[in-house]
Amino acid sequence: MCPAPSTARAQAPPRAWVTCSRGRGSSSRLRLLWPPGRRGREVGARSEEAETAAAPARPRSEPRGCMARPARLCGLWVLLLCAAVNLGAAATEVQPPVTNLSVSVENLCTIIWTWSPPEGANPNCTLRYLSHFDDKQDKRIAPETRRLKEVPLNEKICLQVATQCSANESEKPSAVRRKCISPPEGDPESAVTELQCISHNLSYMKCSWLPGKNTSPDTNYTLHYWYSSLGKVLQCGPIYREGQRMSCSFKLTKVDSSFEQHNIQIMVKDIAGKIRPSFKIVSLISRVKPGPPHIKHLFFKNDVLFVQWKNPQNFTSRCLSSEVDVKNSQNGLHSLFSVEEDKCQNSEFDQNMEGAGCFILPGVLADTVYTVRVRVKTNRLCFDDNYLWSNWSEALSIGKESNSTFYITMLLIIPVIVAGAIIVLLLYLKRLKIIIFPPIPDPGKIFKEMFGDQNDDTLHWKKYDIYEKQSKEETDSVVLIENLKKAAQ
Repeated sequence: MCPAPSTARAQAPPRAWVTCSRGRGSSSRLRLLWPPGRRGREVGARSEEAETAAAPARPRSEPRGCMARPARLCGLWVLLLCAAVNLGAAATEVQPPVTNLSVSVENLCTIIWTWSPPEGANPNCTLRYLSHFDDKQDKRIAPETRRLKEVPLNEKICLQVATQCSANESEKPSAVRRKCISPPEGDPESAVTELQCISHNLSYMKCSWLPGKNTSPDTNYTLHYWYSSLGKVLQCGPIYREGQRMSCSFKLTKVDSSFEQHNIQIMVKDIAGKIRPSFKIVSLISRVKPGPPHIKHLFFKNDVLFVQWKNPQNFTSRCLSSEVDVKNSQNGLHSLFSVEEDKCQNSEFDQNMEGAGCFILPGVLADTVYTVRVRVKTNRLCFDDNYLWSNWSEALSIGKESNSTFYITMLLIIPVIVAGAIIVLLLYLKRLKIIIFPPIPDPGKIFKEMFGDQNDDTLHWKKYDIYEKQSKEETDSVVLIENLKKAAQ
């Protein structure tokens, strides 16, 4: 405080000391010298009582309020300095630790730590609580006396909490208090393994897993799930087997399509309670498989192929990446095209279709049939991953091939004709040879056989009869063929 000036000596300048309490039995003295310009202000430590100096007497001719204004300004400066001293002392003082630190579990994987403010804390301190896990990850300084975290309960989780007066991390905190939650009881080898969950079109989720090592083949599994839109924990059913994996599917109800952060808490255990429960937290913006798109418009214009399709529900065009497969009938090859830019602004497409995707392929060939199909996947603009493609859409074809009936007919008839001709040649080759190249008799052999050795007369006439018989048969065959030709004509 700054006392009003007294009427002592007229020449001495006013001087005052003001005591500001700092708490816990200590005090601070602010020595103020007036007027300014002599020695300025001094701030020092002193005992509890304040000292005041008498002000000089004011001449009778001096106005009465002349020294009152500096006294008021002095008091304001004193209050500000006292506040600064108190705050600085509270900030540098180490506060007591928190009390009543406890932990609890809600739903399936929601862990809540709560605590009470420390006892005997400086009343001038604005308490802040430094909290972090054992690995010193996810550090937080906040005024709230609770902390919540969604984490799978497959391992031991511990939270450490300390008290301080500001949000400055360089400030020395109080002693640390630590509280842990233990994993569920049971043999770790009995818990299920490779627990995986995939969201299909944001409409339903399918989870699958492999049985644990120390489990019997007839174990009856149960799957429970929870997310923020549900009022309670629900059970999935029925559980069915797919090869070596066990699976279960459940609908995602009351989930909006705003792509906000939604986590689904999953727990798998058995009905008898013999295996250790296994927990998993699945984000709705990760491992999402969209449904197949539907092609709505497919047409040609000026040697350009236009394709427009409608994206699956629950997705916007900006959150999807597309791929178009085009098959050419001339070479039978498939060509894949990634759709990077939105082509739906082209005036040839339907501008009133919502959630549409478009593709343009220039330079198409005439007299060619094009078969088109489309698939989509999520992108990292709205989701955490981008590797689960949807199924292909229904394939649609457009175009017209040239008339190939004549070529097909000729390809079928020519081989038949050639095969028939070969068969006929094989069957009648000998007769054709007789017709084309008839045998010429050898007169020398005939006369030799007629006028040869008379002792061999019997053999001569026998050979002659054989030759005559052969000639007769050949002549009869020629006559028969000629008659068949005439009859055919």
